[in-house]
Amino acid sequence: MDQAKRLKLSAIAFTIFWIGGMLWWSGERYPANIIILTICGTIAGYLWYLGMRWAFQRLRLLPLNGDHGRQAPR
Repeated sequence: MDQAKRLKLSAIAFTIFWIGGMLWWSGERYPANIIILTICGTIAGYLWYLGMRWAFQRLRLLPLNGDHGRQAPR
């Protein structure tokens, strides 16, 4: 599995754990609260993905050109 796929899967895991943690911490199970926390968790997961992708590109763990593991045509 390449680094880009691992990064995407970890962003999904971060999003799920963030939403679950916020639901547990708030203690309220109203539909509006669940929807708001889901939207905020999705935004947080996407921002986490962007931040980690930027950091991995700076550490040269991901290519800078955005190919993310694809091989160039010959």
